[in-house]
Amino acid sequence: MSNGTGRQLIRAATLIDGTGDARRAADILIESDRIAAITAPGEIGGGDDATMIDAAGLVVAPGFIDVHTHDDNAILVDPDMSAKVSQGVTTVIAGNCGISLAPGPLNDQPPPLNLISNGDPTAFRFPRLKDYAEAVAAARPSINVAMLIGHSTLRVGALDDVRRKAKADEIDIMRQRLADCLDDGAIGFSTGLYYKTNFPADIDEVVALAELLSDKGGIYVTHMRDEHEGVLDSLAESFETANRAQVPIVISHHKCAGPKNWGRSRETLKAIDAARGRQRVALDAYPYAAGSTVLDPDWVDPEVRTMVSWSVPHPEMNGRDLADVAAEWNCSQPDAARRLAPAGAIYFLIDEADMRRIVSYPPTMIGSDGLPHDSHPHPRLWGTFPRVLGRLCREEGLFTLEEAVHKMTGLSAENFGLTDRGVVRQGAFADLVLFDPDSVIDRATYDDPKQPAAGISCVLVNGAIAWREGEPTHAGTGRFLRRT
Repeated sequence: MSNGTGRQLIRAATLIDGTGDARRAADILIESDRIAAITAPGEIGGGDDATMIDAAGLVVAPGFIDVHTHDDNAILVDPDMSAKVSQGVTTVIAGNCGISLAPGPLNDQPPPLNLISNGDPTAFRFPRLKDYAEAVAAARPSINVAMLIGHSTLRVGALDDVRRKAKADEIDIMRQRLADCLDDGAIGFSTGLYYKTNFPADIDEVVALAELLSDKGGIYVTHMRDEHEGVLDSLAESFETANRAQVPIVISHHKCAGPKNWGRSRETLKAIDAARGRQRVALDAYPYAAGSTVLDPDWVDPEVRTMVSWSVPHPEMNGRDLADVAAEWNCSQPDAARRLAPAGAIYFLIDEADMRRIVSYPPTMIGSDGLPHDSHPHPRLWGTFPRVLGRLCREEGLFTLEEAVHKMTGLSAENFGLTDRGVVRQGAFADLVLFDPDSVIDRATYDDPKQPAAGISCVLVNGAIAWREGEPTHAGTGRFLRRT
């Protein structure tokens, strides 16, 4: 079977096209990087010279779009992107949570910027997004990437002290750099108001930047200021920001964090529903009851299990529970966190019922929020999309398979303006995944997180096979996707 981007004929597929419509039997003809024809089985003519892909017993769907990633640097240093393509992901949205690899250069990488640098002090070396796009083209990744521009990256580049609000001249600098990146094809702007590099920014500072998106057709994406007790206030702030800037908004990895807030997703989804009646609001979530980010002593809660995902001074503690490390060192958990820093952690701060309620909410897209450079990453890096298909859809029946696919494809492409992606139709790009609906499942666990999923048979990116028979093909046909 060829990996090339010539003529390929997928035969006897069960097609789920990403729109939410019912599945149907189909043959699909691919020419170069596009879908040339879709017919009932056996009706495509002129396919004798095509490479045949037998899809009997398999579902063919649009390649999954991971709307919430931190893959900015991973796509350069690991262009095979096996953690994603092995799940059926063909496109990632990078630059989330206010963290993006451009614009730079940045000499300082305070947390959380260090989450994407992979320890490389020159990682934030791209003056404009076009420079990053050129690096993506040179890397020839296996999947596509679209980019948001992060507020923390802008602040670190423009302010001498990110622990305060930006001054007028600093906002002007950030506005110009953001405008340049939007001209280079960035699809939007992200904030991580929860983080110490971004928290001091008030709503006026955020609006001054987000309003640039209005004329450019971009989207505002936010890791809100507070997902704990202040979650409703943070939702209100997010809606007001987008309304003042006159832009659509995505609420990132929506959750009600911490035991005191478990069950409050009923309130938050009601608030999101109300806002959606006034303005364009979307959201994403991951199908796990734990989050992951930098390990910060101020965020350590002894009531919540915390696992060390990486530590520079103590790599031997990777994968250990913080409580066990603290006991071994005979100190408090916050003190252990200080000794481990710089470090990352997995925080078990989400209620399973809240997670299922949020993921089941029809407007919710799926995003992994995986951290590709962690030594012992959260299993969502390798398992998010098959987990939705296998556990939440097939085993628990939270939604139909058509609905599950739509959440990971057509809905995502529509919200992020990815033209001709996220759907299987004539003329669309041939980003496709073939999977076994009866066996697809995540295998990554908290103890053993770097495990590829089962049941993903074949993945095509821009018409070339990027993953088959459990291995990457090194096709290198991924692209930098610009806002159109």
